[in-house]
Amino acid sequence: MEFVKAEACGNDFIIIDRFNSQKLASRNHIGKLAKRFCQRKTSVGADGLLLLERSKRCDFKMRIFNPDGSEVDMCGNGARCIALYAARDKVVSRRKMTIETAAGDLEAEVKKDLVKIKMSLPQDLRLKFDLNIDGQRQNVSYINTGVPHVVCFVQGLDNFGVEKMGRAIRYHPEFRPEGTNADFAEVLRNDRIRIRTYERGVETETLACGTGAVASGIITVYQRKKPQGKYRVKVDTRSGESLNVYFSIKKDIIDNVYLEGKAKIVYRGGIEDV
Repeated sequence: MEFVKAEACGNDFIIIDRFNSQKLASRNHIGKLAKRFCQRKTSVGADGLLLLERSKRCDFKMRIFNPDGSEVDMCGNGARCIALYAARDKVVSRRKMTIETAAGDLEAEVKKDLVKIKMSLPQDLRLKFDLNIDGQRQNVSYINTGVPHVVCFVQGLDNFGVEKMGRAIRYHPEFRPEGTNADFAEVLRNDRIRIRTYERGVETETLACGTGAVASGIITVYQRKKPQGKYRVKVDTRSGESLNVYFSIKKDIIDNVYLEGKAKIVYRGGIEDV
């Protein structure tokens, strides 16, 4: 089985192109492949497995599988990687394209190594509520940017216990049964933040998270009084690279949400014993 390895801000993915494939593997089988091939010591290693398939309404369809074998609705950096691959390998013969996902249809634009995607509309915004974690109150906010995210604001992000707190929030009873991703943000100025993310399904901290960057950018703006207008938030990730998050807010409706940053094809290979 041929594959492409791609990364965006240190978020890395195995891409398998099934656009012209007539053989359809079951969801259970693909989940097992993801669990095997995403392992970093014994296989290719990645934060997720992406499938590129045909779509009836878009240029192509993206499916996302986590290293634990679960299928999820959306992945921001994964969408940017697969858009880059589609442009480079002429799956789509133009730099603008549409991508079907379980979280809604996306628009993508590729300019060399810069990939910008228009996200589906965020849902279920909940601001500034308390969680009981080990007997202590932790103030958080919540938003679904294709997948669920809890955002916590902290100081001293470099020394913060992301693994412990992230795991506690990810499995908190408030978010059962699916759980949530957990983002920890430090505000540098009004239009710039740093984040670290504990990702559900990966079950550890990753170097970046696109949907987490979008969630954190939006929640940051909502810390101000009655946000209205167009915004751009620069999000510094654990990898050292940055993402740009664009969106508008009008009468508490969040619209025109974009995620922009660099992506790269790392290498191409083949997997034996599929």
